This record gives sequence, structure tokens and C-alpha cells, in this order.
Amino acid sequence: MRFLTLFATSLILLSISLHSQSKDTGKFIEYTNEYWETIKSAVEEHENPEKKGDKKFILDFEGKNIPNDRSIFDTQWHNEPLSQGWTGTCWCFSGTSFLESEIFRQNKIKIKLSEMHTVYWEYVEKARRFVQERGNSKFAEGSQANAVLRMWEKYGAMPLAEYTGKKEGATFHGHKKMFDEMNAYLQSVKKNNAWNEEVVVTTIKNILNFHLGEPPTEFTYKGKNYTPLTFVSDYLNVELDDFVDIMSLLQEGYWQTAVYPVPDNWWKSNRYKNVPLDRFMTSLKKAVENGYTLFIGGDVSEAGYYSYAEAAIVPTFDIPSDYIDDMARQFRFSNSSTTDDHGIHVVGHKIIEGDSWFLIKDSGSGARNGKNEGYYFYHEDYIKLKMMNFMAHKDAVKDLLEEFEKLSKK
Repeated sequence: MRFLTLFATSLILLSISLHSQSKDTGKFIEYTNEYWETIKSAVEEHENPEKKGDKKFILDFEGKNIPNDRSIFDTQWHNEPLSQGWTGTCWCFSGTSFLESEIFRQNKIKIKLSEMHTVYWEYVEKARRFVQERGNSKFAEGSQANAVLRMWEKYGAMPLAEYTGKKEGATFHGHKKMFDEMNAYLQSVKKNNAWNEEVVVTTIKNILNFHLGEPPTEFTYKGKNYTPLTFVSDYLNVELDDFVDIMSLLQEGYWQTAVYPVPDNWWKSNRYKNVPLDRFMTSLKKAVENGYTLFIGGDVSEAGYYSYAEAAIVPTFDIPSDYIDDMARQFRFSNSSTTDDHGIHVVGHKIIEGDSWFLIKDSGSGARNGKNEGYYFYHEDYIKLKMMNFMAHKDAVKDLLEEFEKLSKK
């Protein structure tokens, strides 16, 4: 009898909690993405793929109190958004943008760097690993933002003007044919057991050279000669070891350094410091409020994420705000409704009616569908539920790292 009374009381309390928050409604829309169509027509101007009018269930944004102007945000310096075109290289566009902002914050240097120089060498390293693992290493377009650090450390960086990765006259990056060609070649290597690393890497470079152009080994910038490596060390003057990756996943065990278990972490990087969700969010907020920008990565395929509203929020029909916690986050990751499918750059912050909103610089096509081209507005709940990791300068999360050092030893 006492159990039934407690159960009934719990149901009453749950009902009161759920009714204390106004309910959102959803609607069905014809799914379109105008800027994506622009990219497709430019990259494949001679092809006319059949268009399909898919319907997608999303939040009804009408009447929602969301930001609509990026100028109201407190922002940090960053280069204007660039489109990644028809590529899966958001990790490099967002990671490079983050490092450009860091270079300005630390050294007051404003510079636009080449994403495709990093992408070129990342593909070379993916192919090398594919051979070394006898085809068991993932070869795909995606990666992680810390791959930019790895490639800069090994191959350096250069200004965008020195290497665009575009053929003359191209409006957008288009990597579909290039990737298909590389992937088909590697699958033939696997099928024929032709594991000659030097031959494979040379062939991949030849394919990349044809589609992207061969990167220069040296160049002149502001009257001085550099190699890509000396450009990082002598001109950009950035310490690559000063950046840290923070994640929050219940399954990995908190206060441990762990592998981020997603396919795009293809080399199984184990540099991610795993912390509870409350510390993840407080550290992220504090960093942005203190004038830092951040790379963040996670899931952007949700009902509360809509490019024409330029906003990302969590509808109540998904989960009420008060119930977003470590369990809800892990549940979605475990059942694959949360995936790691996009990398973006947090460049600003604003408190609006008590809620934290973040200004997001985004290289994806959807970010071009609204009036604030290249930007989204993320509510803090969306980051809390759907963004799995962030990368920051170590000074931005100093308190968290000190806490991590103490608790990781227990």
C-alpha cells in the first residue's frame, strides 16, 4: 500500500512538472535547402539529378522567441563564414576558423588560412592508415577538429591565397568525384591485397593533385619566405599543444581521458577529457563569456534545428528542459539518435530573458538559407543535449583542467 501511495505521488509530481512548462507544437513541411541547390548546380552544372520533395517533421517556429540578428550578440573576432561547398569537411572549416580566432586573440594577426591544405594531407594520412590497418581504418570525408592540429604539426599551414584547392573558375568546392575515385582505388587495393604503402600514398596524392592542385612546398608572405611548417612556428606563432578537447559521455567514465567513440575519429584519438554534463556546460559558458571562441561538434539533424529559422532549440515534445541531463544525453547517443555529424565555431554569446544563446559560425549549406548568412543561433539546451564535445585553449578552461587533474588521479 505504501508503494502504491508513493507511486501515485510520483505521478502527480511528474504531471505538475510537465504542465508547468508550455508545450511546443510541431508541423510537417516540404523539406528544402535553397543554398544546397545552388551548390549542386554550380558543382554539377552538366548534371540534372531528379529532385525529391521529402517531408520532415520539425518544430513549428512561428511565435517562438528566438534571436534574429547576429549584431545583438557579444562576439569575438573571426573571419567571415565561407561555404564548405559539396564536401564533408566541416571539421576543417570550423577547426581552422577557431584557430584563426585564437591566432588573433593571442597575436593580433588577422589572416585567412587554407582549409584545403589541411584536407589534402588528412586524406594522405587516411590512406596511409588504411594500408597499415589492412583496410580496417575508416576512409571517409569526415574527421575531427583536432585533426587540424595534427596536420599543422606534421605538414604546416599556409594562407588561403597560396592554396585554394579549387580549379580555375570553380565557384564551390566539390569533392564527390574526387572522393569516389580515391575510395574506389582503395577498395581495389583491399580486394587485391596490394598493400604497398608507398604506391598507395603516391596514387592518392596524384588523385588529389588532379582535383585540388599540388600544395606549394614554400611561398612568400609579406616579403618573407616560408615553408608550411615555418609559417606555423615563425609567423602564426601558435602553440598547438595548448588546445584541449572536452567531451561528456556517461559511458566512458567521467574524469578520464578517453577515445571519442565516433566514426569520424578514424585514428582513435584518445585526447578527449571526459567530464560530467554540468561541468561541461559551465566550462563552455564561462569560456565564451570570458572572451574565448570554441569549436563544438555534435548532432544537427533534429526537429528543433531549422535553417530558415536560423535556430537550434530543443522542443518540449522531444524532452522538457528540466529533464536534459547526463542520462538523456547518453540515451540518445546510445540509440544513435544523437550522432557526430557536424563541426561548428562558437563566436558569440547573449543572455536573452534569462536564457543563454550562442552565435554559431557554420560552413554548411543550411546556414546560407536565412538573412544572417553563415550563422545560426543555438539555445543552451540544444548544446547541452546534442553537442558532444568542444575544443578550447587551455586557458579558457583552466579551472576545469585543474579539477580534472585532481579527480583523474582518484
